[in-house]
Amino acid sequence: MSPRAAWQLETMGFTEVYDFVDGKIAWMVNGLGVEGKGPHFSMAGEVASKEGVHACVVGTTVQASAREMEARDDSFCLVLNNEGIVLGRLRKKHLDPGSNALVETVMETGPTTVRPIEPAKPLLERMDKHNVPAMVVTTKKGKLVGVARRKDLRGLVEES
Repeated sequence: MSPRAAWQLETMGFTEVYDFVDGKIAWMVNGLGVEGKGPHFSMAGEVASKEGVHACVVGTTVQASAREMEARDDSFCLVLNNEGIVLGRLRKKHLDPGSNALVETVMETGPTTVRPIEPAKPLLERMDKHNVPAMVVTTKKGKLVGVARRKDLRGLVEES
């Protein structure tokens, strides 16, 4: 529908027409405005944020990451490649702060992630049940969107 609507708008004389190929859901989870009075279904991507998320890039030493985690009082860091793809998680409790090993050699591979369109209410219920304080949110291709914290999800669900 989107490409056809864009062509129709151009035919009507509009000159600045864009086709947002990722669709309405992606538009919404990226915090872009929507109009209308239809029901709102809260999604994890609405509260996912990179703010306060410690990320370490492949090739970083455990020692450097441990220092940064200590300074920030973080319990983990997400290991990303140069494209921002989540490859693993490095937990503070598993670190040897003096190690010169690279983070990718000691990280936990494949941390649990959810997509930005994950419905907020059932996600919050699962997180409550398993006492999970935050969930990593990525695109289908594994690119970090951010972290959805339980308290933020709760606020979103209560607001909806």
